Amino acid sequence: MSTQEHRLESTVAGFTAVGKLHSLSVWFILALRLMMGVAFLWSGADKVLSGSFSAAGYLVNVTPASPASELFVTMGETAWFVDFVNVAVPWGEVLIGLGLLVGCLTRLAAFWGAFMMLLFYLGNWEVSHGYINGDFAYMLVFLSVAAFGAGRILGLDSYIEQYDVGGEALVERYPWTRYFLG
Repeated sequence: MSTQEHRLESTVAGFTAVGKLHSLSVWFILALRLMMGVAFLWSGADKVLSGSFSAAGYLVNVTPASPASELFVTMGETAWFVDFVNVAVPWGEVLIGLGLLVGCLTRLAAFWGAFMMLLFYLGNWEVSHGYINGDFAYMLVFLSVAAFGAGRILGLDSYIEQYDVGGEALVERYPWTRYFLG
């Protein structure tokens, strides 16, 4: 096991944060990716296999205190949108879960997972105990998985990024793929 520590540094809006990763951090990052992969695959597979998932009731019955309640109700009253969501949510969860489990297109999967959790956060709006709840925490886990490039840890993204395209690694030839892989 390597005991080397890796330095992290990022500057946002003129403020620089510096830290160090411990060598064991890689296992916790992998655990976060796998945990969210299992959770989403399980949730999506349950919806797909039951064949009875419907988002309509959820959408029209979000808490009125939510800053997005009117948007959710409008979505829930729009038949074609409900039909779309009835397919997109379960299959999105399955695909996000699979992507995270095998570490393929990890940043893309984590982005959509974070987006779904943001929507769940707004739909389940309950701030009587503060603004932080499970939906918000899961959103941050997804963003962490993406930020740390968790798909490179025992995942397919590390191989896909190095795929030879005209004598160059895929991510060198097409740098935009870094937004989806890692």
